[in-house]
Amino acid sequence: MRFAVIGAGVIGRTHAQTIQSLQPRAELAVVADVVPERAQELATKHGVDAANSIEEVLGRSDVDVVTIATPSGLHADGAVAALDAGKHVIIEKPLDITLDAAKRVLEAEKRSDRTAMVVSQHRYDPASQVVHQAVRQGKFGRITSGNAIMSWWRSQGYYDSGDWRGTWELDGGGALMNQGIHTIDLMTWFLGDPVEVYAWADCLAHERIEVEDTAVATVRFASGALGVVHGTTAAYPGLTTKVHVHGDQGSAVIDATKLTYYHSAGDSDEDFAYGAGSSANQAESALAAAGFAPAAKNEEEPTVAGLTATSHTTQFRDFLDALDDKRPPLVTVAEGTKTLALIRGIYESARTKGPIRIEELTR
Repeated sequence: MRFAVIGAGVIGRTHAQTIQSLQPRAELAVVADVVPERAQELATKHGVDAANSIEEVLGRSDVDVVTIATPSGLHADGAVAALDAGKHVIIEKPLDITLDAAKRVLEAEKRSDRTAMVVSQHRYDPASQVVHQAVRQGKFGRITSGNAIMSWWRSQGYYDSGDWRGTWELDGGGALMNQGIHTIDLMTWFLGDPVEVYAWADCLAHERIEVEDTAVATVRFASGALGVVHGTTAAYPGLTTKVHVHGDQGSAVIDATKLTYYHSAGDSDEDFAYGAGSSANQAESALAAAGFAPAAKNEEEPTVAGLTATSHTTQFRDFLDALDDKRPPLVTVAEGTKTLALIRGIYESARTKGPIRIEELTR
């Protein structure tokens, strides 16, 4: 499969490296950016062609897959154009910044008979895979609650570094839409469909931005489980992200990308109903049972085809496998829309200062 990367910024460089790491199954053909110097610099680094518009790329017969790495508010426009041109598409998170835009991508995918995937690379982390499997297999019993916690720091310089950063038009939001979306995505993947949200959001530590740097929300899921979202880029000096999953027969904690706590009552906690069960951490054995060996200390970065892999490599590989197997990838447009809908619900609740039902946003 030959790829084109649209957008040669920070995430575009990650896409290009990811594609090259998957040779010979994937090959980078062209990089496009509206800033000619930026496109040429990345293209030269990888020894490929440079272009200055998506239109140039879509007219090429040697491009099979287009990856969208432009500012968030331009994702749908690029994805729809690529799908209508007969290309498969990988869209960097978020899918876009509005649900109407997400619907346009879904409709374009259906009429194109091509495959689209939304980047959510942390679903592929061993910790995430183990927790998701445990939830689906009922190892935690009835899921009762979960938390998505992101306590990060972004300097004023970060927001001043690009005209689109911190704007509703192109960034689509702040701490949640841009940074916290990965953590929120994992919580929704584990707990299921969100149905109602009540939230507060504000800009408390930054200047010259339109969006929130701090938000909190309570979420009710279709299963009855309750969740808490806390996302901020105003927590100096910045801590790790955490996802908690709790059920009446077990719990798990993911800290950053690591499974730091896992316990399932199973057959070992006969008295768990009376609070006398074991609380031993089973994280290491749960990972081993799922076939994930613990990472060695000072382990070198993994390489694929002699090139350093990236945080996206496993997900891009899944995309190639999905095309070969004629199946959907793990993170479909519909899955990306579900996470986007929860974030949009949080913003709407914060704006209206009242509860918001997610279905009202997605009609």
